[in-house]
Amino acid sequence: MFVQDLSSRFTSRLRSERVAAKLGMWLGISFTVAFATGLFSHFVQHPPPWLLWPSRPVNLYRITQGLHVISGIATVPLLLAKLWTVYPKLWQWPPLRSVGHALERLFVLLLVAGALFQLVTGLMNIAYSYLWPFGFIQAHYWTAFIVYGALIIHVVNEWAKIRRNAWARVDGADRRRFLTTVAAASGLAALLTVGETFAPLERLAVLAPRNPRIGPQGVPVNRSAVAAGVLDAIRDPGYRLVVTGAVRTELSLTYEELVRLPQHTVRLPISCVEGWSVECEWSGVRLRDLLLRAGASPEAFVTVESLEQTGYYRSSEVRPPHWNDPLTLLALTINGRTLDADHGYPVRLIAPNRPGVMQTKWVGTVRVA
Repeated sequence: MFVQDLSSRFTSRLRSERVAAKLGMWLGISFTVAFATGLFSHFVQHPPPWLLWPSRPVNLYRITQGLHVISGIATVPLLLAKLWTVYPKLWQWPPLRSVGHALERLFVLLLVAGALFQLVTGLMNIAYSYLWPFGFIQAHYWTAFIVYGALIIHVVNEWAKIRRNAWARVDGADRRRFLTTVAAASGLAALLTVGETFAPLERLAVLAPRNPRIGPQGVPVNRSAVAAGVLDAIRDPGYRLVVTGAVRTELSLTYEELVRLPQHTVRLPISCVEGWSVECEWSGVRLRDLLLRAGASPEAFVTVESLEQTGYYRSSEVRPPHWNDPLTLLALTINGRTLDADHGYPVRLIAPNRPGVMQTKWVGTVRVA
């Protein structure tokens, strides 16, 4: 009786089945965008052996990862409004009416808990705040499947209500104002974030965790030379860039020799997995030219290794579509200036349509397999 009385207090004329259906439809769209773009980012960073991602269009990763983060932030007001709309159902009595009802509530629990986990940890990740003992990448990736699977099951289970209400006009001016306010809050959250990817709106990006114009040489960095422990290595007068492995002729080039090779200039973005990106002008030696000079096969897989001795991304694989692309450089300058130590001096990789964490800095070895 106490639960029944408590449930009766959770009433508001703003709540209705139609309002919940509208919010659920919007959430479904935002979750789908975040899930699809998140999968793209994961498989770009961790591709199966048979998968060769294209190097063009050059801004594809920039757009998809920007959408991933922006849609995640825009989801926050939608999710909070949806939970407020439906939470009286938590106090229904009896709580479990049958085995089927118990399974239905279990999947709703997985959906709600998983969605909150994804949003909270995702926001903390883009703020570079890691207050948990587990690996963010693995947890975020696998929880995404749980959430989206639970979402599909929930949609199937509620399909009759969705079909009846999703496209129907909401009755009541108060309810329409409520939905308009939620939509405006979601749109405003997106508008105040998109500038970290879309330069013309960068001054509006007050919710963005990183200003894409602040950093050494006007470009942000996530890992400095000090943090990577490479200062001694990059200052070593005996530095050489080595091309080795399955090649006809190994190369060992000093920095001065690299500077004397034919230089090429490209405009490519640094696109971070946290959503920010900035386009820069890079100059350096085409990776393709060095590898062909060494006699590498055009179908070879290449690993670019950093002078950094530890770190999850101290090396990255460059597959044929990318290293054969003339836009892929071992860059020596950024925006007409010699690379700052934090941007990868003496040499860094820059290639189209790749995450920033895979644009290896402080390159020491190019290994061909």
